[in-house]
Amino acid sequence: MGFFLETFIGGLMSGMLYGLVALGFVLIFKASGVFNFAQGAMVLFAALAMARFSEWIPKLLGLDNRFLANLLAFVGAMLVMIAVAWFIERLVLGKLVNQEGVTLLMATLGITYFLDGFGQTIFGSDIYKIDVGLPKEPMFLMESLFPGGVLINKEDLYAAVIAAALVIVLSLFFQYTGTGRALRAVADDHQAAQSIGIPLKRIWVIVWSVAGFVALVAGIIWGSKLGVQFSLSVLALKALPVVILGGLTSVPGAIIGGLLLGVGEKLSEVFVGPLVGGGIEIWFGYVLVLLVLLVRPQGLFGEKIIDRV
Repeated sequence: MGFFLETFIGGLMSGMLYGLVALGFVLIFKASGVFNFAQGAMVLFAALAMARFSEWIPKLLGLDNRFLANLLAFVGAMLVMIAVAWFIERLVLGKLVNQEGVTLLMATLGITYFLDGFGQTIFGSDIYKIDVGLPKEPMFLMESLFPGGVLINKEDLYAAVIAAALVIVLSLFFQYTGTGRALRAVADDHQAAQSIGIPLKRIWVIVWSVAGFVALVAGIIWGSKLGVQFSLSVLALKALPVVILGGLTSVPGAIIGGLLLGVGEKLSEVFVGPLVGGGIEIWFGYVLVLLVLLVRPQGLFGEKIIDRV
């Protein structure tokens, strides 16, 4: 039972990290109707900016305080992501207003390759380290109930708390703020939103900036765990089943979908993998999504689309 709980909790922690990446997809689709395939590249670009700034700033300013250096690096990386959002709106999305969804999807593919190449040009292509002080030592719980206790990684636990806080804040932002309601109006109909005075360009810059902030947080956590390397952009492919499973328009659904996927992957790999030769983690998420879509095409928490004629 102790081993099962350890695997289950490990799956929950991995699922929270998947959900963080999926949040970026949901935010942009919810507010602009664009399926942003570039979210993985944004995670990589933000993590690269954070890692390099945390190296450069102490040298430039002569800082010995790691917390202050990381804080300045975070602010600098966030400003970079806001600049990226502004350029995306000005050079790409602003030119493609009211175009077909597939056109916008192809535009985000172009943004993906541009960010990958531009990030390598500016920040280099080595593997970089992000150290923001997250504890890496494990801890043992319920030692009185199970021999040896249940092993939990503190870094994953902190990541889960951060992800949960982001979900709460973003849910409140979309539901109760004027900007959040404007974002939802733009997603429903660009032309109607413009006709009532909602500034489309400013709204798109805001939502891409928020998605950039989420990408930065996800990039810091993943970079702290694995190092900042170009394989981070492949995380987007792991988050795609999460987005579809939870629903493209549901912020809480991104996290719940991530939890379901993380737990399902870990349990199936540990308990079923030895019987079939392993490798279940590679395809489990896509099979799970396929089964869900057969029953509920809009995902578990997505909004039903009703066309009236």
